[in-house]
Amino acid sequence: MNFDYSVLFTAESLTALSKGLWFTIQITVLALLGGMLIGTPLAMMRLSSNKLLSGFAKLYVDFFRGLPLVQVLLVFYFLLPKVLQWVTGAAYPVSLGALVAGVITYAIFEAAYYSEIMRAGIQSISKGQTAASQALGMSYGQTMMQVILPQALRNMLPVLLTQTIILFQDITLVYAIGWKDFLGAGTTLAATNNRPTEFYIFVGVVYFIICYLLSRYVKRLQKKVAIIR
Repeated sequence: MNFDYSVLFTAESLTALSKGLWFTIQITVLALLGGMLIGTPLAMMRLSSNKLLSGFAKLYVDFFRGLPLVQVLLVFYFLLPKVLQWVTGAAYPVSLGALVAGVITYAIFEAAYYSEIMRAGIQSISKGQTAASQALGMSYGQTMMQVILPQALRNMLPVLLTQTIILFQDITLVYAIGWKDFLGAGTTLAATNNRPTEFYIFVGVVYFIICYLLSRYVKRLQKKVAIIR
């Protein structure tokens, strides 16, 4: 009965929350792009007849899918600056900043999931189309880029977006290494203003609205894809 939601709308609160939300959105979008850039070659390697390439892709996927995300964040947070120090020969560990380090970590981790989604999408395309492309004299790369991947992307787009919603929620784990995402900003403000209930409810409502709207869009997209197919 003592709720005071006016603390949410002070200049300090709105600035901190908007910065935290923008940080979360940035990492989500950039990690999605990075994960797809890494995941696409991994998916093609996994489908390759070359056992070395296929084995490497399988090992990559199994390794990262078998680790808790928070552990990967901690390892990259402490290890990556030291690796860069060794590579560059710097006197001290090289700091990348929260955004760059977060994007690299999430992109590498999510690539394991995106690659499996993309592999399933590629396999959903009839093999007859690959054979027809080869009969027309197209190379493997041309076949994948011009025939298979455009169709596969349409088929797997709803699943990719669903995984991105999960990624958006998983950004909250950056609290483990002290980065200020949307939830982290809310936690700091809750402690500063001694109003945890108001800030946590507000953050939860914002997350719910964003994820709900994205989920509704995914459902509509699934229906459109089903009609096309």
